[in-house]
Amino acid sequence: MPTLATGRVVIVGAGLGALYAALKLAPRPVLMISPEVLGQGASSAWAQGGVAAAMDPADSAEAHARDTLRAGAGTVDAHVARLVTEEARAHILDLTRLGTPFDRKPDGGYVMSREAAHSFARVVRVRGDQAGAEIMRALVAQVRETPSVQVLEGVMATGLRVEAGRVAGVEVTQAGPQGSAPVLIRAPAVLLAGGGSGGLYALTTNPPRIRGQVIGMAARAGAVIADAEFVQFHPTAIDCGEDPAPLATEALRGEGAHLVNRLGERFMLALHPDAELAPRDVVARAIYAQTQAGLRPALDTRTCLGDRILTEFPAVAGACARAGIDPTRSQIPVAAAAHYHMGGVAVDADGRASLPGLWVCGEASSTGLHGANRLASNGLLEALVYARRCALAIEAVLPEAQDAALVVLPDLAPAPVPDPVLVARLRQAMTAGAGVVRDAEGLSRCLREIAAIEAAQPDCPALLNMTATATLIAAAALMRRESRGAHCRSDFPQTDATPRRSRLTLSEALAIRARLEPETT
Repeated sequence: MPTLATGRVVIVGAGLGALYAALKLAPRPVLMISPEVLGQGASSAWAQGGVAAAMDPADSAEAHARDTLRAGAGTVDAHVARLVTEEARAHILDLTRLGTPFDRKPDGGYVMSREAAHSFARVVRVRGDQAGAEIMRALVAQVRETPSVQVLEGVMATGLRVEAGRVAGVEVTQAGPQGSAPVLIRAPAVLLAGGGSGGLYALTTNPPRIRGQVIGMAARAGAVIADAEFVQFHPTAIDCGEDPAPLATEALRGEGAHLVNRLGERFMLALHPDAELAPRDVVARAIYAQTQAGLRPALDTRTCLGDRILTEFPAVAGACARAGIDPTRSQIPVAAAAHYHMGGVAVDADGRASLPGLWVCGEASSTGLHGANRLASNGLLEALVYARRCALAIEAVLPEAQDAALVVLPDLAPAPVPDPVLVARLRQAMTAGAGVVRDAEGLSRCLREIAAIEAAQPDCPALLNMTATATLIAAAALMRRESRGAHCRSDFPQTDATPRRSRLTLSEALAIRARLEPETT
């Protein structure tokens, strides 16, 4: 394998966490690995709701932390919740300084939305549902102007090199449809900021490339993975046949939109005191149950928003237009879709993974903030807080920054890419066995199917990264014999009295998988 040495810190990913960390590391030389053109293909750009932060004088970081703890169903790390919510305001002000055009009131205050399980309107937004796209646009512009940051576009990471128990570099390939043989880039430190795992499911709101590869890469290198079983399903993906499914932001329900079924019933009223603004796991299970019963759930924005939806929520309006839906006259059909992975690479308060030389931030990490059910719009906030913390921790352990030459990849021969038929099988297996509602039989069947998919293309690292994460999710879900937050076991509907987080290595998950008896035919 060709090897390139660089004095640059390597950041895998190109979303909010990756960009923010690169800026916080400046002027230290950084190399960003981006599969697409910078700013494209990242979940951050698709985030509609915004960033949760106590910006109103009547609100407080303490109240934000309490809401985070309550939504997380008992497994949120209280220290992390306080740490993150206390830093939130500073990051909103920093993003404003960097050029993010947050919605503002005539007096200069921030316009904020209320989302599910928040006791206060504290989600800072941009043009209704454009927060992710506009924050990304501002940060991309800053990174493009930062001479210490080199971006390799059209390149994806497929593996970590571990030497003497320490991460020493990243293996990368061309990200195009033909793929390429790998190249090893040695680096003094590696930061993984490459997104979550939603695309492992057949119905997802995540960009096409977000399929657990970064978590899988770390797991294959030996990193500990925490809370892998906790996958959040967004209740209101627009059910229109697109892959990925467009999102109908929770802010619509914050504005007063109602969930109804084809019989005209507001089914959430009987299920939770907060009705449509109940925690996401509650609403997602209700949507799933309505779908399974053939009752065709939908979101009705006509009374609360009317024509305002066209200008105040342009992403939703655009998705509806593509599907031939006029939300000013018709209800929007919705379904529960894989949206956010609360689990990920276990990290400490500075973003350090269990493997020396490796840091992780954003959705690929598990910090303890989200517990079993992420509070709405805490995802972008966590990415900002831990991107900065990772940057400071990396800076503290490396020698003084030196100039570094640009990294130039050699010409490479084509190499196997994931078979799309196998990827489709994997996504179907995860939806069927490790979806909104799970049981032992379905999870066991899912794990056996993952093993068969691996065996069908064992020489493809990108596929093995996906199946590693899928194995961890299903194995952790099989081990957790209770229902908690986003993890719902129909065969274990109770919630244990003592909350606990899960920690699992890939070797442990594979051992669980290996113990399952093959299905008889």
